[in-house]
Amino acid sequence: MSGSCREVVTLQLGHYANFVGTHWWNLQDASLAYDGDDVSSSELQSDVMFREGLTLSGQVTYTPRLIALDTLRKEGRLYDTEEEEEEHTFTWEGAIVTHEESPPEKNSFLQELDALEAGTLVAEPDFCRPSMGAAGVPVETVNCRLERTHKAYWLEGSVRVWSDFLRLHLHPRTVSIINQYNHEGESERLEVFGQGEALLQGSVLEDLEDRLHFFTEECDYLQGFQVLCDLTDGFSGVGSKVTELLRDSYGGRGILTWGVAPVNHPDTSSVTALQQMMNCALGTLQMANHSSLFCPLTLRGGFSRRPPPPTAFPLLHADPLLRYHSSSVLALALDSMTVPYRLRQNAEPMWQLSDALTGSGRKVVSAFGAVPFPMMLGSSLPAALDACADALPWRPLSACAEPRGGRCFGQSVILRGVEEQWRPLLPGVEPPSVLHQERRGEDVLSAYLRLHYPSAPLASHSSHRPSVTCAILLPQCEKNLKSLGLHLVSCCSKLTPPFPQFFSPALSSQGFLQNPGSPPSACGSVSSLPVLTSLQCSSAAGGCLSELQRSCAAVDLRRVIPSFLSHGPELSELSESLEQLRRLAHRYRPEHSDSSSSDEED
Repeated sequence: MSGSCREVVTLQLGHYANFVGTHWWNLQDASLAYDGDDVSSSELQSDVMFREGLTLSGQVTYTPRLIALDTLRKEGRLYDTEEEEEEHTFTWEGAIVTHEESPPEKNSFLQELDALEAGTLVAEPDFCRPSMGAAGVPVETVNCRLERTHKAYWLEGSVRVWSDFLRLHLHPRTVSIINQYNHEGESERLEVFGQGEALLQGSVLEDLEDRLHFFTEECDYLQGFQVLCDLTDGFSGVGSKVTELLRDSYGGRGILTWGVAPVNHPDTSSVTALQQMMNCALGTLQMANHSSLFCPLTLRGGFSRRPPPPTAFPLLHADPLLRYHSSSVLALALDSMTVPYRLRQNAEPMWQLSDALTGSGRKVVSAFGAVPFPMMLGSSLPAALDACADALPWRPLSACAEPRGGRCFGQSVILRGVEEQWRPLLPGVEPPSVLHQERRGEDVLSAYLRLHYPSAPLASHSSHRPSVTCAILLPQCEKNLKSLGLHLVSCCSKLTPPFPQFFSPALSSQGFLQNPGSPPSACGSVSSLPVLTSLQCSSAAGGCLSELQRSCAAVDLRRVIPSFLSHGPELSELSESLEQLRRLAHRYRPEHSDSSSSDEED
C-alpha cells in the first residue's frame, strides 16, 4: 500500500458484532493488494482500515486497525502462558485424580489454515502463534501472508464463535476479553443496558483507552471510528459509554456506529424479547447522541415483541436464525456502505458522509440492500433496473419497512461490481426506457432514483471522476435537503473461503443471473457478487423509532422485568430517555421544520 490516506479505527463490541466484523474483515482480506499486485489499479485504499508491519525478512504485512471486545471464559487453552503452566503448590496430602479435557477439535477450515501456516510462517518479532481454546478466540496472533485457498467449506454445523471462520490474523492489541460475563449459558451474561454502562470503568476502561492510544497515535490523518455494537444485549450500554468516550476524547473525528442484532429464535421467551427491545431503545438513543451517525443493521423484521418475519433475499438460501449466515449478509451490505470513505480517489470522508445524511438532528439512518444486485450476465445496468419495474431493488436491513410515499432527507447509494459503461444502442433504435438514454452508470442511477425520490436533489459521484451535482431541484424540496450521493465502483465484493455458499444455482460464479437454459452453477462456485446498497435518512427511520418508543412505553418494567431496573437506569431516567426517543422520531415527520428542530435539541 502506498500514498497518504485518512485512517479509520474499527471497534467491535459484542459477540454478534464480532461475527459481522469477522465476515467483513475476511472480505477486506480478499481484496488486499500485496507485493507484485498492481496497487494503483485498486479503487479502494486498504491502508484506511489496515495497519502496515514488516517481517524479519522484510516482507510487508497488514493487520486490521481493530479493537474487539467480547465476553468469553478463561477456559481450555485460550490463555496458555508460561505463568499458567507453572507447578502449583498443594496442601492436600490425599489421593489426587486428574481429569484432563481434550482441546476442542478445529473445523476443517482452521485445520487447513494451520497446515498452510506451518510451511510459510514468518513472524514479526512482537507476534506469536495464536493459542485457540474452547472459547475459540485468538488472544495473541501472528501476522503473515497466507496463500489464498479457494476450496469450499461447509461450516454451518461447526461454527460456535467468530474465530471459527476468521481468515486473517489480528494484532495482539486487538482482542480484549471481558471476564466478568459469559456470552452463553443461563447465568453471568451481559444481558441489560445498565450492566454494560457500569462495566466500562476501572481496569476495563483503562485497557480500552490504552488500546485506543496505540492504534490512534500511529495514524497520520485519523478521520474517525467505525463502531459495530451489539444492540439487543448489555453491549448496548457498553456502546453508549464507548461512543461517549470517543466523542469526548477525539472531538472533530467521525464516529459511524452500526447497531447489529441477530434474528431471534421463535422460542425466545417474552421476557427476553422485552428486555432486548428496551436495550435496543436505550442503545439507539444514546449511541445516536454520541455518534456522527447511527444505523441499526439486522435481518430482523422489527424490534418489537412480535416482529414481522426476517428479511429474505430471493437469490440467497440463507438461514436467518444461523448467525454464521445472517452476519455474512450484513457484512456484504456493510462492505458496500463503507465504500465512500475507503475510496482511493475522490473519497468522501466520514464527517462529510454523516453531515450529508443527518441534518436537523436526524442522526438515525436506515440501511437497504440488494444482496446480490439482480443483473443478468452480459446485460446492462439500464436493463437490470428496468427489470425491477416499479419496485425498488433493495430490501430493508434496519428493521424498517421499505419507504413508500415518505420523505427522503438524504441518501447514499453504492453499486459495486457493475461496469460503468456498456455497448450503446445502434443508430435509429428507440431506447426501451429513459434509462437507456444515459451512457454512464452514475447517470443511469441518478435517473432511476429521481423516479422514486423526486423531491431529493442528486449528487452524482464515482471513483473515476469528481462529484458532479445534477441541476434537478424540484420546488417541493426542503431548502436544507441534503444531496443524494451515488457511488459506482466497478470492483465487486470478492468472496473467499470460508464465506458461506448459500447462493441460488441461478447465479454464475461472478454473482450474476445466468441466462435461461444455462446449466446451474456448481455448489461453492460463487466467488464474487455485485451489491447495491442505500443508506437513507428518511421517514422510514422515524416510523421505526416511533413504534419502538410506543412499545417500550407500554411495558410495566417493575412488574414484567424488574431485573432490568435493578441494574439501572432509574425509572425516572428511563422515562426521560423514552421521551427523548419520541422527540427524535418526531424530527422525521415531513412537517418538521429546521426552525423547530433547534428547539428540540437535547
